[in-house]
Amino acid sequence: MTKIAFIFPGQGSQVVGMGQALVTQDDTLYKKADDVLGFPLSTYMLEGPEETLTLTYNAQPALLTTGVLVAQRLLALGVEPDVVAGHSLGEYSALVTAGVMSFEEAVSIVHKRGLYMNEAVPAGEGAMAAILQMDAEALQQVTTDVTNEGHSVQIANVNCPGQIVISGTKDGVEKASALAKERGAKRAIPLQVSGPFHSVLMQPAADKLEKDLAGVTFEAPRYAVVGNVQADVVEQANMQQELIDQVVSPVLWEQSVRKMLDLGVTTFIECGPGKVLSGLVKKVDRSATCLCVFDEETLQQAVTFVKEALANG
Repeated sequence: MTKIAFIFPGQGSQVVGMGQALVTQDDTLYKKADDVLGFPLSTYMLEGPEETLTLTYNAQPALLTTGVLVAQRLLALGVEPDVVAGHSLGEYSALVTAGVMSFEEAVSIVHKRGLYMNEAVPAGEGAMAAILQMDAEALQQVTTDVTNEGHSVQIANVNCPGQIVISGTKDGVEKASALAKERGAKRAIPLQVSGPFHSVLMQPAADKLEKDLAGVTFEAPRYAVVGNVQADVVEQANMQQELIDQVVSPVLWEQSVRKMLDLGVTTFIECGPGKVLSGLVKKVDRSATCLCVFDEETLQQAVTFVKEALANG
């Protein structure tokens, strides 16, 4: 039996022209984002410049808008998920798609989330790095040892087997990267990011976000939502806390994929620009079917595949 998950990418997947081919059919959502935010986000998304789109507080609402647009087009064509999940910022796209929060609420909040993250740590003071081919337990010990020496660093993303991201102060990440390699990691790759996301250094952002989220009514989800923090199905009553905790907690993406597989998901549809999440899913389970939808052609391919799969039982 075919079970479907819609998965939504996070920051880093943004690209100028995102959603261009799909927005020609209906640009209501992009106009709605502009109206809510009070600035031309859609222009940055469709025309750039890239350096403006890449700013955290623009990239986050841009990715949300494109992810929700793709999901809406799939739903309109009769493709419905059993489960939804997103990587970091992508979790908001999942919640909107599941009917938990309105698009207007989400686009406003993720813009603020980006601003708060940008303000939490001055540029140049935080860093992130991808550590390749090191066991999570061993890397956890590395980050603990470096933090105990007075340089804050922690695991930020568990993306797939062999790829874990660390986050913290610039010194903490550099020292942990060196120590990880000493202890057997294959490589440590510094990431081009604007801050130490998913680390305790983001606590000021989480505190501000908590006040904004207090004003949101979280509705019962139409589909199961697998969250980043626990890598489990999030109950309606816990959704606000999930989004607060997520700012300072690791994104357990590998574990989230495994949870979706346990729930019987066989087909993952990545909604939005890029193919990052599909690549990670394949590293968790090579037999999973991954479809990436980002333009009219890939949309029609996904619809055809799903309808044929469902027809065949």
